[in-house]
Amino acid sequence: MVNITEPAQGYLTELLEKQNVEDIAVRIFVLDAGTPRAETCISFCRPGEEKPDDEVKQYKDFQAFIDQHSIPFLEEAVVDFQKDSMGGQLTIKAPNSRMPKLTEDSSLEDRVNYILYNEINPGLAAHGGQVTLEEIFEDNVAVLRFGGGCQGCGMVDVTLKDGVEKTLLSQIPQLTEVRDVTDHSIKENAYYQ
Repeated sequence: MVNITEPAQGYLTELLEKQNVEDIAVRIFVLDAGTPRAETCISFCRPGEEKPDDEVKQYKDFQAFIDQHSIPFLEEAVVDFQKDSMGGQLTIKAPNSRMPKLTEDSSLEDRVNYILYNEINPGLAAHGGQVTLEEIFEDNVAVLRFGGGCQGCGMVDVTLKDGVEKTLLSQIPQLTEVRDVTDHSIKENAYYQ
């Protein structure tokens, strides 16, 4: 889970006191967790703004609410504060924010993203392409969107059926189908035309 160092706790305590809100806390979460766009965030959390399933961690002078979905992505995360000539800087290092550590309890979405970003996208990157998960429908249907050199590519059907779909269905038995929602009429960046 998240480790907030003593200097960071002191800095956060000062910031919280300046808000003049009784029982104000912090909330820690990861936006776009498990993707290359992941961003770890700390925000003020006024009473009532926490979510019912947040995990609560009590520090000396404040509480931190940890977003439940973000917990696997915050493993080994460190919040630190370093003083410098400009006052100082709060830093958050979350080495697992972009790639979750999968467990038996990991969601279907996390499992799909893990395979896309670790196994499929590195191969597509050679052609300037990538694929992302848009959503998972009922009945465990994964809806994907291709981008870069894959959008409008003449070989995308082969890539989808023989590469992406075969890989996902063989490694995630809960998936029933893989669909592509990309507009392939746009061919400006297509690897094969």
